[in-house]
Amino acid sequence: QVQLAESGGGLVQAGGSLSLSCAASGGTFSSYAMGWFRQAPGKEREFVGRISRSGSYTSYADSVKGRFTISRDNAKNTVYLQMNSLKPEDTAVYYCAADTRRGTGVPKSGGEYDYWGQGTQVTVSS
Repeated sequence: QVQLAESGGGLVQAGGSLSLSCAASGGTFSSYAMGWFRQAPGKEREFVGRISRSGSYTSYADSVKGRFTISRDNAKNTVYLQMNSLKPEDTAVYYCAADTRRGTGVPKSGGEYDYWGQGTQVTVSS
């Protein structure tokens, strides 16, 4: 059983930065593709970004490209989301997710991830 725990959320002013962490336990973290998603009040969950098992491949939603960076430390079983130049529209609950079933590829759809964290709130004030 894989467990994911996000941390690092909080309140920040527009233009500021936050760094989220997602610590994994159970299983073999280095074999999981990881994704970050977010859900704002009244909106559907949306893809933020993804990272391959080795960390050599990342991709991002257009809305965060150039501002957010995903990285991972397989020795620490942790994936990170560095968020810079934050905007009020980035306000949401942020979730990390793990794809433990596929051996290759990095899913973009939330439905392809089988484990999720509990989420951490990010609020950006204008």
